[in-house]
Amino acid sequence: MSIGEANLAKLLRTMRPELQPGTYVYCTVASLSGLDLEECLGIFREKEGITLILPQITADRLHLAYTFRAAWITLTVHSALEAVGLMAAFAQVLGSAGISCNVVAAFYHDHIFVAVHDAEKAMRLLQQLADTGEVA
Repeated sequence: MSIGEANLAKLLRTMRPELQPGTYVYCTVASLSGLDLEECLGIFREKEGITLILPQITADRLHLAYTFRAAWITLTVHSALEAVGLMAAFAQVLGSAGISCNVVAAFYHDHIFVAVHDAEKAMRLLQQLADTGEVA
């Protein structure tokens, strides 16, 4: 099993952002009972409740409340979980442009959720970061 890339310069040059189709939302529920977990993109348990990341169409069908409609961008480089600096680099670039990002670090890739209306701009900025390998 590959452990992923940890070198920041290589991660930046090879991160290849990819915009996933669809619109996604964050919801919170008290219990997972009655939910089809196959429909959930992400699940995180907090003391206040269980956060779900779902396609908006699924949340609407289940009548779950949400306030943030997001586009999902995957950095397709296989980043090591112990890699240092990748999240800080893209968060600085996006933050400097006024784009909020919510990040999920999974085993193989980092996934960034940005407001739907910021998706194209975020993709351009992330690609520029990959092209230059440097944070301005």
